[in-house]
Amino acid sequence: MRKSLRLLVALAVLIALCGGAAMLFQQQIGMWVFKRGVERGVGRDHLAGLPDGLHVALCGTGSPLPNRDRAGACTVVIAGKAMFVVDAGEGGARNISLMGLPNGQIKALFLTHYHSDHIDGMGPMMLLRWTGSGNKAPLPVYGPTGLDQVIGGFDAAYALDNGYRTAHHGPVVTPPAAAGATALPFATPTEPVVVYEADGLRVTAFPVDHRPVQPAVGYRFDYKGRSVVLSGDTAPSKMVERVAKGADLLVHEALQPEMVKLIAAQLKASGRPQTGQIMDDILDYHAGPAQAADSAKVAGVRMLVLSHIVPPYPSRYLDAAFLGDAKRRYPGPIVVGEDGDFYSLPAGSTAITRGNWF
Repeated sequence: MRKSLRLLVALAVLIALCGGAAMLFQQQIGMWVFKRGVERGVGRDHLAGLPDGLHVALCGTGSPLPNRDRAGACTVVIAGKAMFVVDAGEGGARNISLMGLPNGQIKALFLTHYHSDHIDGMGPMMLLRWTGSGNKAPLPVYGPTGLDQVIGGFDAAYALDNGYRTAHHGPVVTPPAAAGATALPFATPTEPVVVYEADGLRVTAFPVDHRPVQPAVGYRFDYKGRSVVLSGDTAPSKMVERVAKGADLLVHEALQPEMVKLIAAQLKASGRPQTGQIMDDILDYHAGPAQAADSAKVAGVRMLVLSHIVPPYPSRYLDAAFLGDAKRRYPGPIVVGEDGDFYSLPAGSTAITRGNWF
């Protein structure tokens, strides 16, 4: 007993001494920890180590509803070493950096439609791409009819800031000719249409049903025998099922209707009928997890990833409630996507590997 007591006393003294030393040398220890973090984290480049193939990274899986854990709609697609982004929701460009992907190497941005939560991160995405690499031309942006108006507005809004950056950092680091974005619109499709093709990558745009929002499209990426389909925002869509036939990966938006109805009812009961009505309104132009699963089964895709998650919820424990009976409708793997998730589809293989870069 006495020996155990002496041991406990000695341990307590050691902890007290270590704690005192930690406080005494807090500044030096803090700087050492920060330096190690900089060495390990700043300048990470996951792009450089990827095998040849298609790779998808979720830079934003959220919606317009406030969510501290999910940025706005944003998906990175990498073909070989060429990096593209689909949609630019708020926080997406920040997450690209946090995932260890170089913003300066974004080759092009594709927009699905012009709802605010799909474009409100455009400013940071243009800025970080411009300042991150020495590009000589603005960010190319592809999208359906109306794109000129969107890009023109962002370029005008950031014109003063662009001037400040060049004045401060100089034209070599921030060349004025590379600031902002260039609109590359395509006619609103009524059928699938190839809108980009280079270096073995083919990008096909297709119409989806997000009425009254028109135009609205999804995209299919094909590279060296691997394929990824992004639904964009849509109600259940036969076109998604058609274009996704045989694809490796389907990234589909998902709204859980029963959860949204509960929020709508509570908002109305709390004296916020306008916001409650908005929650009711969004039910008719989004697909539920079960409907996304139905589409994945019809299309015969290898894996279904849900993104643009509505509504936000606080714990992965609620995933089962969010999915409902989706897993009974589709025999393949279903993933409720999170910011930072990535999926690798190596060329010459049928494998899909998963991880998270946060």
